[in-house]
Amino acid sequence: MSTLHPVSPVGLHRVLEPTGVLPQGAWKLDASPQLHPGEIRVRVQRLNLDAASFRQLSDKHGGDGDRVRSEVLEIVRTRGKMHNPVTGSGGMLVGVVEELGPESHHHELSVGDLVTTLVSLTLTPLHISDDLSGWDGRSEQVPCDGHAILFDRTIVAKVPQDLPGPLAMAVMDVCGAPALTARVVARYVAEGLAPSVAVIGGAGKSGSLSLAAARAAGAARTVGVVPVEREAELLRRVGLADVVALADARDPVQLSDAVADALGAPADVTVVCVDVPGCEHGAILGTADGGTVIFFSMATSFATAALGAEGLAADITMLIGNGFTPGHAELAFDLLRTDAGVAALFAERLAHDGHL
Repeated sequence: MSTLHPVSPVGLHRVLEPTGVLPQGAWKLDASPQLHPGEIRVRVQRLNLDAASFRQLSDKHGGDGDRVRSEVLEIVRTRGKMHNPVTGSGGMLVGVVEELGPESHHHELSVGDLVTTLVSLTLTPLHISDDLSGWDGRSEQVPCDGHAILFDRTIVAKVPQDLPGPLAMAVMDVCGAPALTARVVARYVAEGLAPSVAVIGGAGKSGSLSLAAARAAGAARTVGVVPVEREAELLRRVGLADVVALADARDPVQLSDAVADALGAPADVTVVCVDVPGCEHGAILGTADGGTVIFFSMATSFATAALGAEGLAADITMLIGNGFTPGHAELAFDLLRTDAGVAALFAERLAHDGHL
């Protein structure tokens, strides 16, 4: 076990290499099960891989689930955490509290509680002990057995008892997106402008919640942008967007034209929730001067976004969704419980993936 740092609430003592970095920036973490003061050990039941990470792995291996599973295992064994070296992203987990270390400040938790992490697997020490034998490598949700170590500063939440585990996990995986969207829209409303909002990837988990959050926060009009008619039909059926537009988010002109045609003008707020690279310029071009773009995808190149905005002379504010906004889990679950469109979309997507 690493002894280079005293016990740290952010996990510096678990960093094996390189020294002097936080766990998220480390190449390798110590995932041994013995607890330091303040730590918690969780018996892991399921991982939810970040969408960009899963897509990259699936595309790399041509959809071969066995090869995807093997690479995920190799990443975890090599790095002591699930941290895709290509996308830089991880995901989150659900499991049962197995042991609370001495001096833990998570006083709300008890041994036996079913919990989920609201921080990335890229900073969570993780050991898998079943070789992922129950996973076919073809979906983001990964049943598994193993353990994870949580720190004093790890954000963790109990899984609601009124929701199926896979559904709760799917919501918690993306709950930062609707919370930040709601905050941005509410600021516009407070200044006397009910904004128009475009959500790129509106039929996905984070996209659908962001559409619902924008509407609830007072958006004047919303457009959900999707790449294929199947997703457009789903979004129309559940009624989460005022209008649905078809466009390839990687085509800047096509995307910006689709948003402008749908809204009658560029969007005041654009939320990027797609899991493929190359969507930065279209989001910028489709946003009005003085508007805001929220990048909520780990496939985003933030250098491309910054330089693209400069090159397009775009007077916009660009925000990086960091996955945490106070109250984000509660807001997302409230949307799931109260918005029939959100509930229907999540149920359909999880049923399609074989999780419900």
